[in-house]
Amino acid sequence: MEHVTSRWGVLVLIRLLERPHRFAELRRSITPVGPVSEKMLGQTLQSLERDGLVDRDAKPVVPPHVDYSLTDLGREAADQIRALALWTNDRMDEVAQARRDYDSAKGRA
Repeated sequence: MEHVTSRWGVLVLIRLLERPHRFAELRRSITPVGPVSEKMLGQTLQSLERDGLVDRDAKPVVPPHVDYSLTDLGREAADQIRALALWTNDRMDEVAQARRDYDSAKGRA
């Protein structure tokens, strides 16, 4: 599923694993990782909603109040993604060493 593994999809799912977020709040929480445009975040949320991973709860008030949260399927996916992200973070030193070993064996700088 390309939406789950996309850069923004991963970040959205991990953030929503913590708790529901409003659009602007979600955008601010992702921005330290990299600037995401409103359009890209909107498309990502819409794709994840279409895939059954994110629930969009729009309250009929002025101004509009919309909360995004994970569905059960989304929570399951986010748990898996978070586990992979933690594993990757824990193994980065080993990956870096493997790259140095590979480059050294291949005569690369």
